Amino acid sequence: MTYILAYDVGTTGIKTCLFELNGQIHQAAASNFGYGLYEVGDGGVEQHFDEWWEAMKITTQNVLERSLVDPSEIAGISFCSQMQGLVLVDEKGIPVRNPMSYMDQRGKVQIQKYMRGGLEIAGGNIVKLLKCLKYTGAAPVSVKDPVWKYKWVQENEPEPFARAYKWLDIKESIIARCTGECVMTEDSAFSTLLYDPKARDWAWPVVDMFGVKRDHLARIIKTTDVAGYLTEEAAHQLGLTPGTKVFGGGGDATLIGVGAGCVKEGDTHIYSGTSGWVSTIVSKQTVDTSTMIAAIVGCQDGLYNYFAEMETAGKCLEWVKDHLALDEIDIYLNKADITTKTESEFVYKSLYEYMTEIVKKIPAGSGGVLFTPWLHGNRCPFEDPNACGTFFGITMNTGKTELIRAVLEGVCYHLRWMLECEAAKVKTSDTIRFCGGGALSDVTCQILSDMTGRRVEVVDNPQDVGAVGAACTAAAGLGLVNSMQDIASLVPVEKSFEPNLENKKIYDRYFQVFKRLYRDNKANLAQLDRARKTAGIS
Repeated sequence: MTYILAYDVGTTGIKTCLFELNGQIHQAAASNFGYGLYEVGDGGVEQHFDEWWEAMKITTQNVLERSLVDPSEIAGISFCSQMQGLVLVDEKGIPVRNPMSYMDQRGKVQIQKYMRGGLEIAGGNIVKLLKCLKYTGAAPVSVKDPVWKYKWVQENEPEPFARAYKWLDIKESIIARCTGECVMTEDSAFSTLLYDPKARDWAWPVVDMFGVKRDHLARIIKTTDVAGYLTEEAAHQLGLTPGTKVFGGGGDATLIGVGAGCVKEGDTHIYSGTSGWVSTIVSKQTVDTSTMIAAIVGCQDGLYNYFAEMETAGKCLEWVKDHLALDEIDIYLNKADITTKTESEFVYKSLYEYMTEIVKKIPAGSGGVLFTPWLHGNRCPFEDPNACGTFFGITMNTGKTELIRAVLEGVCYHLRWMLECEAAKVKTSDTIRFCGGGALSDVTCQILSDMTGRRVEVVDNPQDVGAVGAACTAAAGLGLVNSMQDIASLVPVEKSFEPNLENKKIYDRYFQVFKRLYRDNKANLAQLDRARKTAGIS
């Protein structure tokens, strides 16, 4: 029996899973622990490294206690992580400032200064855009791209910038704490949009064009490579064995599809967690600058993930839980704990489960109410930090239940939009693997199937597929599987959903309106943003 410890470092919490490998991948134990996501003004979103590390310590001890596995039996450690963060560390691997989240959009001045101006196409100066595409196959035309975070720190915080030794992404900063080694896996390097996939090295002409310091860039490794070995200090803090192999692992955009069993060309998966995306495996680099979709480097040589992302998916359901479902202003005369008992005597595991089940009685289309799930701007198929959430079509007959279902549908409308943008460029699969916390809800799965008109499949524990993908990279690095292609047979389908074509006809009509809501309100959103800033609202 071989054990692998996998850390899934998410936006708002960590999921630590211990897997045993014996012909199949089996989860021996798992533990979750949350941490903060901090808005700091002017579009800034940061996190605290110490909170990540503390969460790792707590969850590691939990899985060891629950599994009764001796740490010496763990053959390797691997990671799946949120991507496109910025962690500048000193020579000891200690962050010189708080890590900046992928959601951070403070680099508005920097993207304007270094990427815009002159003759533009798709949001970038045509000369610079073509140079980026030549070397990297993509271009940093989003204000949330890491290079603009880097330039923002360089131009606004000279003291911590002067102490910076290396530029790392989220999991790489944790690897540095574990091993003392500063590395970047190929997928993380690509997500900086400063990586040349053909040369398998940094795209030095692009690095120099944006004024990035060459010595800030880390050594590049594969996702299946050993990044280093667990140090005495890190092992002591985590309760593990010194010298344990630590593998590079991968980003969530890389490994969640792997954990869902999507490893072959043409496989498409949809993810709904805090953020959301649509990804299809392709054999060549493809970019669509008009819809902000690009083929990104994955964990298999010669294959890429054609990737379309939305900033807030499950985060929208969290918002509706906190501000619509909960009685936050104490106007109800009677309260009942739905996680304990309901009129039907059914016990719900969580308020999320109750919400998604209760909206089943509302017909498809939510009574004509549409919700735009852009609670922190949007990236694809349009880039606009001013985009925000709206309810459209409220009438006298609209109640909370319709609004809650509209939020679920709004996320699915946007996922469908990105899926159709991908299908216009590449061949997407007729059957979609759906994963992330959103896939725990049968109601959401059926809405997605009805809305897209495609069969939707869900694997066991869909919220843990990132950790499964991380374990797979370690398994490959340890020689326990012949190739990543073999992973598909280890990840069986747990549930499947067939589309209701009558519901699809309803969704088709509303979908046309949904797509026009941004176009018709773009100027209003910009004016609203200016008004908010004038009023001192970030």
